Formats: sequence, C-alpha cells, structure tokens
Amino acid sequence: MNKPKSFRPWNPDQTLLLPPSPMDWLPEHHLVFFLLDLAGELDLSVIYAVYQQRDPRGVKAYEPRMMVVLLLYAYCVGLPSSRKIEKACWEDAAFRVLTGNQQPDHSRISDFRRVHLEALAGLFVQVLRLCQKAGLVSLGNVALDGTKMKANASKHKAMTHERMLKAEAQLEAEMAALLRKAELIDAQEDERYGKDKRGDELPPELQRRQDRIEALRKARAELEAEAAADQARQRQQQAKEAEQQVAEAETSQADAKTKEKAARRAKAARQRAEAARQLATGKAAAAGQKAPDLEISVDPQAMPSRNLPTDATGNPRGNAQRNHRCAEGCAFTDPNSHILKGGDGWIQGYNCQAAVDGDHQVIVAVGVSNQASDAPHLIPMVERIVANTGQLPDKLIADAGYCSTGNIETCEQRKLDVYVSTSRQQHGKRPRPSRGPTPRDLNARGRMDRKIRSKAGQAIYALRKTIVEPVFGQIKAARGLDRFLLRGLEKVNGEWHLMAITHNIRKLHRAALAGA
Repeated sequence: MNKPKSFRPWNPDQTLLLPPSPMDWLPEHHLVFFLLDLAGELDLSVIYAVYQQRDPRGVKAYEPRMMVVLLLYAYCVGLPSSRKIEKACWEDAAFRVLTGNQQPDHSRISDFRRVHLEALAGLFVQVLRLCQKAGLVSLGNVALDGTKMKANASKHKAMTHERMLKAEAQLEAEMAALLRKAELIDAQEDERYGKDKRGDELPPELQRRQDRIEALRKARAELEAEAAADQARQRQQQAKEAEQQVAEAETSQADAKTKEKAARRAKAARQRAEAARQLATGKAAAAGQKAPDLEISVDPQAMPSRNLPTDATGNPRGNAQRNHRCAEGCAFTDPNSHILKGGDGWIQGYNCQAAVDGDHQVIVAVGVSNQASDAPHLIPMVERIVANTGQLPDKLIADAGYCSTGNIETCEQRKLDVYVSTSRQQHGKRPRPSRGPTPRDLNARGRMDRKIRSKAGQAIYALRKTIVEPVFGQIKAARGLDRFLLRGLEKVNGEWHLMAITHNIRKLHRAALAGA
C-alpha cells in the first residue's frame, strides 16, 4: 500500500517564523548587501550639506545615505514609483533589510528625490570611476546610440498652435452663448423673484470654459515666446557669422567691392537679429516670462534642443506643438517633451543618449534632449565621455542617424577613430566591401563610406548592436524602466542618470559575484 504524500509543515500562526537577524532573510550575495557596502564608497557631502543648513528642530529626517541606497535599489529592480517603494518597504524583505525595518512614506521618498535629484545624478561619475577601478571599462570600443523614452504625458494631448487658435475661438463662442443664456435667465429670475436676490456667480459651465480659455491662451503665448526666442538665437548666430565674414574679408585683402558687399550683409543681419530680439522680448513679456537668454550655448557638453517651426515673422507655424493635460483641463503636463518617432511608433517623449563601453556594457556617458535627430548629439556626447573618463575612446561606433559632414570632420580633427554608417543598412545585410586605395579627392562623408565598407570597418561596426542595443533592452524591457515619472527636461535628465547609474551598479555587482 502506497504511503500518502507528505508536505512541508505549514503554520501561519507560528510565532518564531522569521530568523532572529534580518540579515539572515536574504542570500549572502544579494544586491542589497552590495549596495550597503557601496554606500560607504560614495561621496554624499552635497546631500548632507543641505541638511546642515536647516533648522535642527522638528521631525527628524531619515538618514540620507539610507534614502540614497533605497532609491538606487528601487531603480535597480525597476521600481521607480514612490508609492510602490513605500509599499515594498512594508512587504518586501529586501527593502526592509535595506531600510533597517523603517518605512518612509511615499511623499518623503518623492521629496528626497526631487530635492536631491541633481546630486543623485552626480553619482553617475562616482559609480563610473568605481567601474574603471574594477577593470570594467577600457574605452577600446565605445558605441553611441539613442532611444526614445516616453514622457509622463500623453501624445494625444499634444496641441498644435493652429489647434490652440481654433479651440480658443470655439470656447469664446461657447462662452458668448452661455453669457447670453445667463442674461436671459437673470432677467426671468428678476421678474419672478425680484432684483434683491443674488445671482452674480458664473454658471459652472462658464467657469470651466473660462479656465480652459485662460490655459489655452497661456500655452499659446508660451509657445509663441519659445518660437520667437528660437528664431532670435538663429538670427543672432547669422549676424555673428556675417561679422566673421567681414573680418575675414578685411584680413584676406579682398577688393573693395567684396568688402562692401560683406559689410552690407552684416548690417542687414544685425538689423534682423535686433528685430528678432525685440520680438522675442515682447513675446516673453506677453507670456509672463522674463526676457529669454539668446546667447548660443558654448558648453561643449550641452545637449541640443528642439527648434520650433516658425514663419518669417517669428510666429510658430500651425504644426508647432505643446503638450497639455486633459480635455477639460486647464494645465499643460510636460511642455518640454516632444512627439518623436520611436521603435514602436510615435510617442510623446524624449531622446535619451547613451555611450557604452564594449568590454562589459558599462555606460560611460548619458544625455537627454527633446531634439528628435541623433546627429546633433554626437559631439556633446564625445565631450561627456572625455569629461567622465578623462580620455577619448580608441574607437567610437554610431549608426547612420549620427552621420553628418560636420561630425565626421570634427572627429577627424580630434584624432578620434570614429565609425559612423553613412546610410541605413538592411538587417542581416552588409554593404559591398570597398576595394583599392582611397581616392584623395573624397570629402568627409566619402572617406567614412570607404572606411565603413572595408572588411575591418564592417567588423568594427558590427560590434555596435552587441554593445549598446542590449543596454536599452536591459533598462527598458528587463527592468521595466520604459517611461519617465518626472516631468520637465531637467528632472527627466536626472531620472535618466539614475537609470544609467543603477545599470552600472548591476554590472559592478555581477563582476563582484564573478570574482567572489
């Protein structure tokens, strides 16, 4: 006779179910223990300085080092939501070990991230340097690519300048009709109840429409101010270039006619720049903003920004867009985000850049912009690689989206061995290899085309898809960090840094396990 199947004992009411030490709740090499050790290596003096300036009275703050590790671990496991982090601090053993069985509420977590976001982003270089010390970064082959990340905003709530004008006119017509109706009702009620009764409050329908009109007008004014500032910067750049041509004509001993022509162009450019500046200042004042900064950024690491389509007068074209919150609503969600073409279609989001070292897929530089094209990001990302690691990579690999004559020539001038595809390659097909010596009269793009189509160039370029593309998959698919929670370009940049930091931490942890 077969014995009955036996099972492990189960008694939910058992009083000594958990081990005596919380450290025994997790495996020996758990990521939490690695992060607790890593916390001692990080310089958090910038964060602690904020608390030193505050009044010591009142409710005590949570230990900043614990809050930093809590956020890092949450992003490591794909849990950026402050409410989900709070819940995990009650229900997840790893979170309870990490916090020492403390449960900060979601508002405390959210406020800490908001206040110290810039300092948290600054940890990227510290973690990267630890990766370098661990031998995970050689800068032999560095691949650069961008991915489109969804913003905390809906693409269906993006309104064009043309649609704003139509919606504004429609709402004004509806308000006029409601006012006429209200006047009729007031007259009837005066006749029925007498004029002593109060009835001066706006009907709810009128209040909602008034709020919507005010929000639309504010958004339209801000969009027009942004467009005017963009055009003013372009006009100012054109004026500087014209002045430079005048100086070159003077130094090159050109004839008087050429000098006079250059001077006329420079004068016209200055006049256009001044008119554009005045327009931008007026538009900013109408939108309730301070005068825009029209200086072109000279920071080589600065990410590019979108340029709104404008007409000759500096007003936004009908297809210039801005994101808003709700159909009834009266606020705009993330006006810094932009409609971009992603791998799964059009999204409301940002263009997130990452430069990845080929040895262990460690991210060596990151950046975020609302510029759809990848090409303007290449030089700033090269500057960020140098700033973060202290040196240029031996080889930089990028796809056709980064190809431009200016990018190739700049890399050649800096003696950077770059491999940028000059055309989009079909999946699984390589271009016909180049043969023979390179002609001397080729331009930058032609030289790069020959370089990429050589056997050595094809072998190096093929590394791109094994270096950088898996990193985006690990962040977006494996960890579920496929959209931003924060809004605005600066905050999104900080959150992208957090995603990159925790990616590198996971690489460090894996290397530590391999060497254990």
